[in-house]
Amino acid sequence: MSNTRKTAKQTSATERMRLAREQADRSERVRRRVVVGVASAAVLALAAGVAVAVGGSAGSGSGAAATGPLVVPANATGTDGTVITYGKADAPHTLTVYEDFRCPFCEKLETTTGKAIQQLADDGTYKIEYHLATFLDNNLGGKGSRTALAAAGAALNEGVDKFKAFHDVLYANQPDERSDAFGDVNHLLDLAGKVPGLKTDAFVKAVQEGTYKPWAATVNEEFNKSDVTGTPTVELDGKKLDVLTGGNAVSPEQFTAMVKQQVGG
Repeated sequence: MSNTRKTAKQTSATERMRLAREQADRSERVRRRVVVGVASAAVLALAAGVAVAVGGSAGSGSGAAATGPLVVPANATGTDGTVITYGKADAPHTLTVYEDFRCPFCEKLETTTGKAIQQLADDGTYKIEYHLATFLDNNLGGKGSRTALAAAGAALNEGVDKFKAFHDVLYANQPDERSDAFGDVNHLLDLAGKVPGLKTDAFVKAVQEGTYKPWAATVNEEFNKSDVTGTPTVELDGKKLDVLTGGNAVSPEQFTAMVKQQVGG
């Protein structure tokens, strides 16, 4: 399975790139993980050839510039409000999704299979718990992951449905991985206009002022405490689902079949 890794080792410049399996240092996985990540040319096609980053502490990519008081969005769940839960609270199963808004493989999953993932939550098969990260800012440079996550926090404050719709809009309009377009709050506000009713005065103010940037940093820190070393990672009741094959997302039908097989439906 191909996915975007938390950290990367430099290789010689080439015109083509292929994602390699992670090689995690398990003895330091909570605070420090080194994972080789070379992205598929069909997905990234980086002109320079190589995306390079070596991660370190659990705060990597969380945004050292995030200042101000910690404000947790309304509707946040989980430890210190670092989880976003979509679906019925009493659903019998839980789908856990680990993503970074700049991750191109997350975009593949969401734009290919996202509607099926949501439909099963809407049907009550499971609830979805989103654990979001900003490590790609550290890998690639820029601030797009954490700025987008902070804006998603502002959307969550407006309602879980608004968060989910904005989440989907971000992936549907994800820039090339070389671009830091999500670091521009005005661009994010333009995208927010695609979600009916989202751009309230409070939402716009929160995005412009970075109200939820400290929260985004906390969310990323919680992500880094997990055993997850790459995105997207999807688990159903703690069991990992193979949602990518050869760098491509499984079809909606394949995903639904995997879920039904595991839950016995």
